Amino acid sequence: MHTDDDWITTPITADLLRGALDLERTARGVLPHRLPAWVREQFPDGQLAMVEAQPSGVRLVFRTRATAVELDTLPTKRVYVGAPPGPDGVYDLLVDGRLAGQAGVKGGNTLTVDMATGTIESRPGPAGTLRFTGLPGSAKDVEIWLPHNETTELLALRTDAPVEPVAAGDRRVWLHHGSSISHGSDAASPTTTWPALAASLGGVELVNLGLGGSALLDPFTARTMRDAPADLISVKVGINLVNADLMRLRVFTPAVHGFLDTIREGHPGTPLLVVSPLLCPIHEDTPGPSVPDFSSVSEGRLQFRAMGDPGERAAGKLTLNVIRDELSRLVKQRAGDDPNLFYVDGRDLYGEADFAELPLPDQIHPDAAAHRRIGGNFAARAFASGGPFSAEGG
Repeated sequence: MHTDDDWITTPITADLLRGALDLERTARGVLPHRLPAWVREQFPDGQLAMVEAQPSGVRLVFRTRATAVELDTLPTKRVYVGAPPGPDGVYDLLVDGRLAGQAGVKGGNTLTVDMATGTIESRPGPAGTLRFTGLPGSAKDVEIWLPHNETTELLALRTDAPVEPVAAGDRRVWLHHGSSISHGSDAASPTTTWPALAASLGGVELVNLGLGGSALLDPFTARTMRDAPADLISVKVGINLVNADLMRLRVFTPAVHGFLDTIREGHPGTPLLVVSPLLCPIHEDTPGPSVPDFSSVSEGRLQFRAMGDPGERAAGKLTLNVIRDELSRLVKQRAGDDPNLFYVDGRDLYGEADFAELPLPDQIHPDAAAHRRIGGNFAARAFASGGPFSAEGG
């Protein structure tokens, strides 16, 4: 058992964090953000504020001989009205790149989300301590991946040996934007979201801008990506636009052009991959909106229904097939002047055969096994030799 005198407390600073674009100083510690402060001030939306502060892909990285690590955190957990409560978020411990432990933190704040009204209520709760012991006493690189699905305020880092930052090295940085599926949805842990798995297979550093419910071609997201350092960029777009029934085809096409134009202002020659939606049978040919079916909760799982009319496609309503066709056409058109722009059909990552084997439990979000499938499929298409993100270039 360690005594107070055994512990070394190290300030949590930006040089110990990867995957965050901003670090907010709070009264008690620091709060990682995946969107910069100017976005949060410009668009103070409750849904966006909740998801961008959930640290998907954010991890503490340091080098140490410590055999024990403690991290005090204040988590914020989501509860959906009418839905069964989810498990506590998982922290993944990696030692020299290999999973060495998993744990959670009890307590914390609670956000109660009412999807029927769109309201979010906050209730404060106590902080907790994450603890990993029995680590090898040799010098090693330690990563603590924060839960992808709960906001995590970092209060204190304690170890029984000194800590130092790890140099960035020569690994390429992959900046990815997408929906709740890219955010992590029902993945088992932060290192097993499909982008984290693909990044591991591709040997790259992930910056994940998967924003649950908020892959909506927002100009501020494009400007954030324009200004963020990146060697590889991907944009997965479609499902949230149908979920929200947000726009029609007339607006969608110029919005995609504008989004890509803005990214290109900061990254004119960077490999840029546009990914169309994964298979989602309820919205392949039926427009949104998507609505929760609360009657399904009695069966132990909230499910979603498509409320649109397939006949409304003639009036420009978006479906996943409409979006795929337009993205494919648009990328082909732009690629004539942009040889580093590429397209992947999302059904190559998760298609009919995958759905038959690994169906979507709530009709929209993949489960943990499907995340592993999607991550492997993405890596095989993007990072393999000849792929758009391969070391030799696409």
